[in-house]
Amino acid sequence: MSQFTTPRIIVYGEDALEYLETVEGKRAFIVTDKIMHKLGFVEKVANYLKEAGMEVKVFDEVEPEPSFETMTKGAELAKNYGPDWFIGLGGGSCMDSAKRIWVLYERPDIEVKTMPTPLEKLGLRKKARLICIPTTSGTGSEATWGMVITDTKENRKMEFASQDVVPDIAILDPELPASMPPSLAANTGLDALTHAIEAYVAQGKNDFSDVLAIGAIQMIFEYLPRSYRNPKDKEAKEKMHYAATMAGLAMSNATACIAHAMGHSFGAIFHIPHGRAVGVFHPYTIQYNAKEVMERYAEIAKAIGIEAKTDEEAVEKLVEAIKKLMKEVDEPISVKEMGISWENYEKNLDGLAKRARESGATFVNPRVTEEEDYRRLFICAFKGEKVDF
Repeated sequence: MSQFTTPRIIVYGEDALEYLETVEGKRAFIVTDKIMHKLGFVEKVANYLKEAGMEVKVFDEVEPEPSFETMTKGAELAKNYGPDWFIGLGGGSCMDSAKRIWVLYERPDIEVKTMPTPLEKLGLRKKARLICIPTTSGTGSEATWGMVITDTKENRKMEFASQDVVPDIAILDPELPASMPPSLAANTGLDALTHAIEAYVAQGKNDFSDVLAIGAIQMIFEYLPRSYRNPKDKEAKEKMHYAATMAGLAMSNATACIAHAMGHSFGAIFHIPHGRAVGVFHPYTIQYNAKEVMERYAEIAKAIGIEAKTDEEAVEKLVEAIKKLMKEVDEPISVKEMGISWENYEKNLDGLAKRARESGATFVNPRVTEEEDYRRLFICAFKGEKVDF
């Protein structure tokens, strides 16, 4: 027996934020960052909540790589405030932080750096519920049961998961990502593409996730270049916003694979934005995983219009199509292109491989991946070399 987990409600389309006026409650606790204040999004969300008759408190100290210290501070403020709604407003960091702070608020017996097993019930919603409002189009956190928090002392990104933290409500207002700079639209878009493709080949893939994954892949290939080139292209922005959530739903219910394991390990050490960190390793992990699931990648290639006589040719063309897309949105296709020196990279190779091997994504990848495999993958990705092992 399996189950497919989604938010109870997904509100989307023009003026979707107005839905907040219908939410019933007494106190809302907005978890966000300083940028959302500067863009005016916090005030807009707060005003809608006030129209619904709620008091509002804002915690805007979330960092790009949210730390355990921030989670502890946010949970303490929430404890003193007593909200019945948490609002995660922003990119993946803000939404993941809202989830984690909510868990600590509901379950003060759980240590900030620990988490029960993913399928263990947390018993949430006795005090509050969760709304997530993404302002970027990539992480899919508004639809997933994962959280990534950074251990700043160890330079390690910690992965937490529980089906209980899937938001009650996800609000997809296409006005919000319209303010993204092109570089952010690019790397978050590649994050969404990686979610969708990895969901299609992961061990947890299923009929429901397959449809969402393929749909998201097709939309991203069509609309990401347009969204990147023209921030005023409303249709492209809207379609990318929905594609990101579709990819998040697929990935959350099928799981991610080793591009995420590598991206988390690499991003924590070199402080590279998540989407870029995951995206740069993705083509190399496709070449590696194709030895086990070549026909699945060939199906993806066919879905985006690639013609090939064999599955092997289809995979090669798929990798080239992804690299072409990356170049179209000015994202690096090798680690070397990021300006990281080989000397600095090489001294961290063992740590990168070890941490990637410890990721939960390793154990649901379609191909068994040992630490030495990771080491070789990291080297190929640095040099931009084809993976042939």
